[in-house]
Amino acid sequence: MADISLDFQFTSSINTVWNSLTDPDTLAKWIMENNFKPIVGHKCQFKNEQWNLIVDCEVLVVDEPYKLSYTWIGGPINTVVTWTLKQEDGTTNLHLEHTGFEKEDQAYNGAKYGWASKVEELKKVLEEM
Repeated sequence: MADISLDFQFTSSINTVWNSLTDPDTLAKWIMENNFKPIVGHKCQFKNEQWNLIVDCEVLVVDEPYKLSYTWIGGPINTVVTWTLKQEDGTTNLHLEHTGFEKEDQAYNGAKYGWASKVEELKKVLEEM
């Protein structure tokens, strides 16, 4: 198994970062169009028509504002995304675990690059809030 583990820091409050992970309108600004709801068991989709991509998700964990986890199933991957948040000294630490990859292949590398790129978009969204 191969897992992605990435850490990010923001000056925004933990509640603002949490909102950017759970509000569908804000998620659309930095990930994809979606019908996400932070409710355990909620099934939703993230869609990118430009790439003809649909990712199916089911919310697994909601521990506001500390932990959010959901399945991430699209194309050849059937994985789980988990975000963990912690606020320390005015900084919100955001940890991403994307687990369930069979090996470090194209899907793994694409997801790793994709998340790093998407979080750069998140930084821009947070600066505007």
